[in-house]
Amino acid sequence: MKSIPVTPATLNVARHVVWFKPPAEALAEPVHFLAHVMTFGTIEDLIALRGIVGNDELNEVWEHTPPGIFDARSRAYWNLNCGRQPVPVFYKGSWIF
Repeated sequence: MKSIPVTPATLNVARHVVWFKPPAEALAEPVHFLAHVMTFGTIEDLIALRGIVGNDELNEVWEHTPPGIFDARSRAYWNLNCGRQPVPVFYKGSWIF
């Protein structure tokens, strides 16, 4: 995973989606940071990262996502967005593929 550059735009996104860490510290962990963007980010946050983060990075985050970040709705959306078929469904406490 390539590093996320520290710019005013990326620091702003980090403040928004990883509110519990200093922004520069959040950017130092790209997989963790992008998992939070994919779950808690707005369209404006994703637009701010355009040109920095592409589909390859998002797919890599999806492959190595830290546990406990994605909620069911975000998981379903990014499964579709990353081309995962069939989309897993959370049913009675476990993921069904």
